[in-house]
Amino acid sequence: MRVAVDAMGGDYAPAEIIKGTIMALQAEEELHVSLVGRDTILNEQLAAYEYPSDRLSIVTAAEVIGNNEPPALALRRKKDASMLKAISLVKEKEAHAAISAGNTGALMVGGLLILGRVRGIDRPALAITLPSVRGGKTVLLDVGANMDASVENLRQYALLGKVYAEKVLGKDNVRIGLLNIGAEPGKGNELVKKAYTALEKEEGFAGNVEARDLLQGLADVVVCEGFVGNILLKTLEGTAAEIFAFLKQEINRNWRGKVGGALLVPAFKQIKKRMDYAEYGGSPLLGINGLVIKAHGSSKAKSIKSTILNQACPFVRQGCIEKINNLFEAGRTS
Repeated sequence: MRVAVDAMGGDYAPAEIIKGTIMALQAEEELHVSLVGRDTILNEQLAAYEYPSDRLSIVTAAEVIGNNEPPALALRRKKDASMLKAISLVKEKEAHAAISAGNTGALMVGGLLILGRVRGIDRPALAITLPSVRGGKTVLLDVGANMDASVENLRQYALLGKVYAEKVLGKDNVRIGLLNIGAEPGKGNELVKKAYTALEKEEGFAGNVEARDLLQGLADVVVCEGFVGNILLKTLEGTAAEIFAFLKQEINRNWRGKVGGALLVPAFKQIKKRMDYAEYGGSPLLGINGLVIKAHGSSKAKSIKSTILNQACPFVRQGCIEKINNLFEAGRTS
C-alpha cells in the first residue's frame, strides 16, 4: 500500500508531518510512503531519523499552497504545488491515497479537478468520525466541502457515509440520521423536511437527530449541509477544549480540588483521548474517483500517523472507492 503525503501542508509542516509519517511506517510493515515537497528541506529533516528507506521516497515539488490563498487562483498559478502533486500520484496510480493538512479549499478543488467525481455523485462530501458515549463511532458529513446542499445531495451523502461506516468502521445494519432542530418528522426548514421524505425510502434511515444527541450514538451516519456541519464540528472542538480548561481552573483553585483532581487524572486522560481528533485522523473527501484525506490544519505527528493508519489504510484495504462506484453505477441512487 502506497500513500502520498503532502509534507509541506499544515501549521507544523514539514517537521511534524515527517515525524508522523515515520511513526506510521514503523507501525505498518506493508506501508510505503511518498513524501511530497521541497527535497532539500525534506532530506535535511529526514537525516535526524532512522526509518525504512526502502519504503519511503521523496517526490519533489517546488511550490506550496498557503492556507490563506484563494483555492482557484492557487491551483492555476502553482501547478507544481506539493498538494497537487500528491493528488496527481493517485491519479497516475502511483499511490492509493493522498493526505494533506494544507489549504482545505485547494485540496477539495484539486481532488475534484484531478480525480473527478464518481459517476452519479453531484457533489463530494467531507466526512468526520466522532466518538459516542455508548462506545461506538458516528460519521458526520458534510463538514465543509459544500456550504449548500440539495435534497439529492443529502441523500447521496447518506449513501456515501453508509459505505464508509460499513467498510472503514466495520459497522453492520448502519443507521442513518438527518441533523435537525427536533426529532419529529415535521421539524426543520423546507430543505430538511424534503430530505426527510427522501431518506425515508433508504434502508436504515433512523429519522432526525438533534445536535445535542449527536454523541449519543443514535445513528451511525448523520448528514447535513456543509455550512451547518462545519459550524457544528468547530463548536464541538471548542467546547471540548474549554470544558477541560474550566476543569483545570477549578481543580487548581484550592487544595481540595487538587487532591480530587489527582484521583481523577486517569479518567480525564481517557475522556480527552476519546475526544481528541488526533486519535481518529483526518476527513476523507467522499465521492471522488480516488482517496484524498484532509488532515487537521493543526495536525502534529500523532494525527498524521492516525490519518494514515486509521483512515487511509482501512479505506484502501476495504475497497471503498470500488464499493462507492459500484453502488452508484448500479442505479441504486436514482
